[in-house]
Amino acid sequence: MKRFKNIIKISSQQTATILAIVMFVLMSFTVTRDSKTTDNNFETVKNLDIFYTLYKELNLYYVDPIVPGDIIKTGIDAMLISLDPYTVYIPESKVEDLKFMTTGQYGGIGAVIRRKGDYTIIYQPYEGSPALEAGLLAGDIILEIDGKSTKDMPSEQVSELLRGEPETIVELKIERLGEEKPLDVEITRQEIKRNSVPYYGLIEDKIGYIALSSFTNTAGTEVKDALMDLKENHNIESVVLDLRGNPGGLLIEAVKICNMFVDKGELIVSTRGKVAQWDKEYTAFTEPVDTEMKIIVIVNSSSASASEIVAGCIQDLDRGIVLGQRTFGKGLVQTTRELSYNGILKVTTAKYYIPSGRCIQALDYTHRNEDGSVGHIPDSLITEFTTKNGRKVYDGGGVSPDVKIEIEKLSMITSSLIIKDFIFDYANFFKLNNPTISDVDEFKLTDKDFEDFISFISDKDFDYKTKTEQSLDELIEASKDEKYFEDAEEELNILKDKFAHDKEKDLRLFKDEILEQIAQEIILKYYHEKGAIMFGIKNDTEVAKAVELLKNENEYNLILQPKN
Repeated sequence: MKRFKNIIKISSQQTATILAIVMFVLMSFTVTRDSKTTDNNFETVKNLDIFYTLYKELNLYYVDPIVPGDIIKTGIDAMLISLDPYTVYIPESKVEDLKFMTTGQYGGIGAVIRRKGDYTIIYQPYEGSPALEAGLLAGDIILEIDGKSTKDMPSEQVSELLRGEPETIVELKIERLGEEKPLDVEITRQEIKRNSVPYYGLIEDKIGYIALSSFTNTAGTEVKDALMDLKENHNIESVVLDLRGNPGGLLIEAVKICNMFVDKGELIVSTRGKVAQWDKEYTAFTEPVDTEMKIIVIVNSSSASASEIVAGCIQDLDRGIVLGQRTFGKGLVQTTRELSYNGILKVTTAKYYIPSGRCIQALDYTHRNEDGSVGHIPDSLITEFTTKNGRKVYDGGGVSPDVKIEIEKLSMITSSLIIKDFIFDYANFFKLNNPTISDVDEFKLTDKDFEDFISFISDKDFDYKTKTEQSLDELIEASKDEKYFEDAEEELNILKDKFAHDKEKDLRLFKDEILEQIAQEIILKYYHEKGAIMFGIKNDTEVAKAVELLKNENEYNLILQPKN
């Protein structure tokens, strides 16, 4: 009886909540373009009532106890994921994560962590962070946090324990390479700020380079500061803006960055959605920094959202050249809405359109396949648009670069060494035995270092399959299915032996590639993200191609002209 009274009490509270939701929904439809408002309102009320009564019955009669917060959260998440992956519910406990995505700031120790085996490790302490000042090193295994074991604890939970209000203390017990006993480390949390521009500098005479890794609320300011410094102190005449791997962020920051290179009043991006009052055109609202400087924007398949606004705007206005691989194709805009109990709904409210009028959204979430999967925009619906100079461009699939560069794929053995963490582990081992190294520009691994690496992995268990071996395995399976295997078994086995990889041979064959990956990881350990970017630029084929084009004015200008 007591349990039933509790249920009745909960139910009355939920009824009030449902009624409040219904009232809100009814009001919300009055500002949309939907002509079937009455029918939609009835369906909304009907289904909310079904959901409420269903939950009440579950709570009354389900055989095991139900945790209300968990089961409702599951229902919410399932509902939202059926729309698109960007519309999400953020409970109060996760609001700090949203703050970090939009500002780059959070309270914590300042380190990248990830799972390895049963524990979470320090992958890389940030430069100047409390973690680094406390002496944490890459590769340190976190055994305990404030006396609580982290064995089998998800990295997300470890991250939550490491975060906290600035000036509070967190105590870690860690296991470190070369130390016989665990170490106790006390760290005072601080406000951590991740820069959107991790590095900028001069890559050739009068050619600047700016790496932009995110679009937080300081991205525009950081890019402008970098650009002004390169102009005033290095007299640059052209710039490479690197957006590879940049997942996007705040739309307004993309507008600010485009504004630096185009005339005031120029349309940069517009957004259109269900709520007419929210439709907006974003134009360059301040005087530009430089409208003549040659620009090359480097992108890849991980350049998304705000990155695509910048790349697409530069392309559509023929303000510069886009180089690399086709971008991700996220043309959806999210808005945050405050919910009760300090929760937040991040909801897709519009699509964005770059200056030519095209939307670069690649996946069609509106028209799903019968199995619920999402397909790309079909070719029949792809539309042609033109840039300011009259060049042909297309919607429905990201920003296609003006200059396509094939991505360089690593060999299977190098990929295996990275996946197994042997290169990461060797870099930590190297630093343990080498307190200092030469400057980034001068650092180079030797043949002896490579032999040391070979020795380091000699007792490690790893293997891989080459693409040839994978294809041969598929051929053998197909021959078995089609009843040809018995007749060709001897020949197929000869081929299998012929193409079987040899680890020792492959290590030597791909020596230069492996050494480059090792060197990159070692530089990261000593000189952090900034140093790793500086080192990586030296052997970057896409940066090299960008420099080549910027030095050849005729070819640069020719790319920006329409093809007959």
